[in-house]
Amino acid sequence: MPTVSIGVCAYNEERNISACLDSIMRQSAEFPVEEILIISSGSIDGTDDIVRQFEKRDRRFRLVQQGRREGKNSAINEFLKQAKGDILVLVNADNQLDEGSLQNLLKPFEDETVGVSGGHPVPVNDKGSVTGFAVHMLWDMHHRISLIYPKIGELMAFRRLDKALPTTSQSDEDLIRRELEKKGLRSVYAAEAIVFNKGPTTLADFWIQRTRVNIGEKYLKRWFNYQVPTWNRRLLFAALLGFLGANARHPLKFTIAMTLEALARAYSSLYVFLDKGDPAVWAQVPSTKDLVIEKH
Repeated sequence: MPTVSIGVCAYNEERNISACLDSIMRQSAEFPVEEILIISSGSIDGTDDIVRQFEKRDRRFRLVQQGRREGKNSAINEFLKQAKGDILVLVNADNQLDEGSLQNLLKPFEDETVGVSGGHPVPVNDKGSVTGFAVHMLWDMHHRISLIYPKIGELMAFRRLDKALPTTSQSDEDLIRRELEKKGLRSVYAAEAIVFNKGPTTLADFWIQRTRVNIGEKYLKRWFNYQVPTWNRRLLFAALLGFLGANARHPLKFTIAMTLEALARAYSSLYVFLDKGDPAVWAQVPSTKDLVIEKH
């Protein structure tokens, strides 16, 4: 039976790391989880001390420290180097897994032709605000597109790679997927593997996050000739119609959200056309770093 290693990449995540690791501890799966590695990249807050407490609670937890922050791909490469499992799982330190998510994420690997599975991100933002509505719109469209053509993001599992990721770019999930698809393995969407995240709560943070994501995806196309599904116009149109049908009572918020995303994509396209570079290390988006899940 395949074994599993879970990796959590963290940088100054003292507000989120405990809840993230607790959500991992509550998971169960048919494939045995051998280890949970937390790659802390130059953290200078209380992140490492919190992880050390988890090491005392469960032998599977292990803190792996990087001396300085070199970008997420560098942290993932450290995970790839140290992980022992046959199937590797990546969880963001500022996210939390829903009950049963790990089992649902790993189930597709019963099929040996599956190389990657992606989870279903669900934002906790207040949909009543313009920014919150925009965040929900993007992740709802992500879900609708993934049901047709899997888009991997926020939570993923994959078979072992035989090479490191380039550290001069971002878009880690898409780079991993690309490498495994080149080997003839399939990517699947595990819609029941729900992972809670928090999007930006201010328009300024929304702009920062959306432009950096779009820049990374455009560079993926420029450097590797690999286009992610969320840039496919046919899929985007179908997802947009589905979301609009479910949110027809909010035409103003919908118009603002679509305009913001369109502007972010236009800016990112121009940025990449001018080849201004894809920074490996981005500044954190502050308003996304305090994930709280309301209990009902």
